[in-house]
Amino acid sequence: MSVSITKENYQKEVLNSSLPVIIDVFASWCGPCQQMVPIFEALEKELKDSYKFVKLNVDEARSLSIEFGVTSVPTFIFVKNGTVKGKETGYMSKEDLKATIEELLGN
Repeated sequence: MSVSITKENYQKEVLNSSLPVIIDVFASWCGPCQQMVPIFEALEKELKDSYKFVKLNVDEARSLSIEFGVTSVPTFIFVKNGTVKGKETGYMSKEDLKATIEELLGN
């Protein structure tokens, strides 16, 4: 199960992570976000040894969302060694999300 990111645990869970991190920025009221849940969870199970998967609720962590420049959800933020390597917005198929992860964060 993905860790929920807050302002309080962001440093520990994302910036200090030994693995590259994929942040799923979502909202509970967002239809496409709900469609991404099984895809994100499936990739987390498949790739958990190589990547860390975390979730950021825009309604609960608004300041972090603003810091990331999130303007719509779902948005996926790819972080490696504490640096944002890329950001994608909108629904993605499992294959597309996996390819983006590998392209931006290495495999």
